[in-house]
Amino acid sequence: MTRWLSMSIIFASICCGYAQYKPTWESLDSRPLPSWYDEAKFGIFIHWGVYSVPSFGSEWFWYRWKGQQRPEYVEFMKKNYPPNFEYADFAPMFQAEFFDAEFWAELLSKSGARYAVLTSKHHEGWTNWRSNVSWNWNSVDNGPHRDLVEEFSGAIRKNTNMTLGLYHSLYEWFHPFYLKDVANNFSTQDYVKNVLKPELYHLINTYKPEYLYADGPHGPDTYWGSQEFLAWLYNESPVKDTIVTNDRWCDNGCKCHHGGTFTCTDRYNPGKLLNCHKWENAMTVDKYSWGFRRNMIFEDVLDMKELLYQLVSTVSCGGNMLMNVGPTADGRIVPIFQQRLLQMGEWLSVNGEAIYSTKPWRAQNDTTNQHVWYTSKLDAVYAILLEWPLTDELTLGAPISTSGTQVTLLGYEGEFNWKPATDKGGITVTFPGIPVNKLPCLWAWALKLENVK
Repeated sequence: MTRWLSMSIIFASICCGYAQYKPTWESLDSRPLPSWYDEAKFGIFIHWGVYSVPSFGSEWFWYRWKGQQRPEYVEFMKKNYPPNFEYADFAPMFQAEFFDAEFWAELLSKSGARYAVLTSKHHEGWTNWRSNVSWNWNSVDNGPHRDLVEEFSGAIRKNTNMTLGLYHSLYEWFHPFYLKDVANNFSTQDYVKNVLKPELYHLINTYKPEYLYADGPHGPDTYWGSQEFLAWLYNESPVKDTIVTNDRWCDNGCKCHHGGTFTCTDRYNPGKLLNCHKWENAMTVDKYSWGFRRNMIFEDVLDMKELLYQLVSTVSCGGNMLMNVGPTADGRIVPIFQQRLLQMGEWLSVNGEAIYSTKPWRAQNDTTNQHVWYTSKLDAVYAILLEWPLTDELTLGAPISTSGTQVTLLGYEGEFNWKPATDKGGITVTFPGIPVNKLPCLWAWALKLENVK
């Protein structure tokens, strides 16, 4: 054996044969996020489960009905379902008869999203695949009698360029093992050993998602064994080189401190740069629920101006936006959600250059116009206007011009005239008279500034 070959085998053994990351937060937090995630910027979240059958209030229906016994939920059940009806009785009604994974994949791809995250299990415990530890409380043994995760993941990978992600709740509200562990002050781990860990390993090894969104970490990380699982995920799993995780792995200081991308709280958008750590704004098109609600009204749905504010301000400050829609129990994405998805795609088809693969600039929000947010690439700065200027001139306070400065509008031909705003910096851009029907898009417009400082 040659010396070169011997050294190659030794090097391969060091890189691949031994754990690179230890089961400690210090070691796990040192792992860089795979580059695909920061480049993607925009993903779609899908909350779908048994809660989609009553489709009242939110995806927390079971807990608010039986756990908290909120009056509006109790009254809803009294009015609409027979006495002695239990939450498990909803499961056979979750039929997904109109679920077409290929249609979903095509629709989500048209939204301009670069990744898609499906709920594999929410806090109710129902799994959208045949979990090996959840007999009859899954989509193959009950309800639609279909492996929804398999159909979804197959369509995403076959028909789109999106990256597959899966959401998985750590805890289950009413699982007997979990309730027993809680009663023992988390000194026992019956639920983790017999339910959670087998599910997580099965999910990763079978479907190989490249984003694992954990949630519901009610208990210390010593109980969940999060660090040990993440060490396996990063070192040995079939997606060890590409997997992205979030920060919801324990209840005692993980959020916004440990894990991969920081999701912190739902609808998290700090509006400022966060010490260069990657974060995500997971938010909903329905202002009040992640799952589908039959009692949703039009005013409950974010319009495009609101959605684009979230996207632009998030990306400007270094985050990704994960936009959620909730399908119906029969597997439809309702028209108002379809419209928002397609509108996002239309906007990104014009302005994606100012979103995808960008980096935060030295200024996020403009110093003179709070309706302007900045992103950047090596060769350009993008000033994204959430409001069209009221006059033919717009002053931007942050950019510093040079002799080679050029200003254009994405989706529109030709350069815009400009002049220095003051001796100390800033530029004033002159907008030509563009008829409304000739504007490149209907909401939020991106100026491309080249050769500025």
